[in-house]
Amino acid sequence: MNTNHHKRQSSPDVESRSSAASTLLLDEPAEESLNDGEIANNHASDNNGKRKRALRIFAFALGVAVIGGFSYWLHARQFEDTDDAQIDGNLSPIGTRIDGTVLKVYVDNNQAVHPGDPLVDLDPRDNQVKLDEAKAQLAQAQSALSAERPSVPITEVQNSTNILGSKAEVASAQAAVAAAERDRDQAEAQVLQAEAANTRAQNDLVRYRQLADRQEISKSDFDQFDSAAKQSAANLQAAHAAQLAAERMVDLRKAQLDQAESKLVQIEKTATPQLSIRMATVGLREANLQSTQAQLEQAQLNLGYTRILAPVAGIVTKRSAQVGARVEPGQQLLTISQFDDLWVTANFKETQLLHMQPGQSATIHVDALDRDFRGSIEAIGGATGSVASVLPAENATGNYVKVVQRIPVRIKLDPNQDGLGRLRPGMSVEPKVRVR
Repeated sequence: MNTNHHKRQSSPDVESRSSAASTLLLDEPAEESLNDGEIANNHASDNNGKRKRALRIFAFALGVAVIGGFSYWLHARQFEDTDDAQIDGNLSPIGTRIDGTVLKVYVDNNQAVHPGDPLVDLDPRDNQVKLDEAKAQLAQAQSALSAERPSVPITEVQNSTNILGSKAEVASAQAAVAAAERDRDQAEAQVLQAEAANTRAQNDLVRYRQLADRQEISKSDFDQFDSAAKQSAANLQAAHAAQLAAERMVDLRKAQLDQAESKLVQIEKTATPQLSIRMATVGLREANLQSTQAQLEQAQLNLGYTRILAPVAGIVTKRSAQVGARVEPGQQLLTISQFDDLWVTANFKETQLLHMQPGQSATIHVDALDRDFRGSIEAIGGATGSVASVLPAENATGNYVKVVQRIPVRIKLDPNQDGLGRLRPGMSVEPKVRVR
C-alpha cells in the first residue's frame, strides 16, 4: 500500500516535469527555424552584394581595358616597327696591288686600326731592283733625247743652205745657158761672115783662073788668090765647127740648168719631210722619255705598295695574311669593319610604308646592348628584297601566291650618342619609326 501511494504521489511531479520537457522540446525547433531563416536572408543579401561588387569591378576593368586599348591604338598607329633589322656598315677588303712575299704582319683579328697604320709588309727587294732598272732606262732616254733635239735646227739650217745653194746653181746655169746661146749666135754670125768671104774668094778664084789661063795675070797673083780662096774655105769650115760647138755648148748648159732646177725642186720637196722626220724622231724620243718616266713612277709606286697601310679606321676581321705566304695582285689579306659610319637597315613590310618618309625620327633598340639609340630615316630602298636578290622570283610562271614583300629602309644614327662605339655591323636591332 505504501508503495502504491508513493507511486500516486510521485506521478504528478513526473507529469509536470515531462510536460515541461515537452514544452522545451517544442520551443527549441521553433527557435532553430527562426535562426535558419535569418541566416538564409543574410546569405542572400551577401551574395547580391558580392555580385554587385564583382559587376562593378568587371565594368571598371572593362572600361579601363577599353580606354587603355583605345589609347594604345591611338599611340600605336603613330609608329611602325619591325624586328627584321640589323646594324650595317662599310666593310673594306684590304688586298695587295702587286705580287710578292709577306714579310711581316702588324695586326690581328679584332684589333682596332686607324688610317695610316701599317698592316702588312711585302718583301721590297724585287721591286727595288725594278726601280733601279727604271732609273737607268730613264737616264738613257734623257740622253737620247738630248742628242736628238739639236738635229731639228741643224736640219732646218741645212735645208735652207741647200735650197739657197741650189738656187744659186740654177742661176749660174741659167747664166751659162745665156752665155752659150750668145756664143752660138756669135758663131752663127761668124759662119755667115765666113760664107760670104768664102763665096767672094771662090768667085775671085774663078775669075782669076780665067785670067791666068789667058795669061792676063801672073802666076804669082793667081796663086795668091788661090791661097786666099782655100783659106776662106778653111775659115768657113772652122766657123761651121765653131757653130756646132756653140750649139752643143748651149745644149750642155741647158742640161746643166735642168739638172740644177731638178736638184732645187728635189731639195725643196725633201726639205719639209726631212724636217718632219727629225721632229718625229725627237717626238719619239720624248715619248720614250715619258714612257720611261711612267715606268719609273710605276716602279716607285710598286715599291711603296710593299707596305700596306690602313685606309680607314675600324676593326680588323678575316685576316688571312701569313708571314712567308706568296700573294698575287688583288688577293685579299684582311677586312676592316668600319665603326665610324654605321647605319640601320630595317626591312619593313610594304604595308607599313604608307606614311613613312625620309626625315622621320626613329628609336632603335639594340638587343646586344639592351638600350635604345636615336636616329632618323635617311632613304627608302628602290626595290624589294626579293627583286634585288640574286635569283628574283618569277611570278609569271607557275601558280602565284601573294606574299607581303619587304623593302629595306636606311636609318641614320644620330651622332654624339653614348655607346655608338660599341655597335658592330650585323647586330640585331628593333627600330620604331614615328610616322605621324
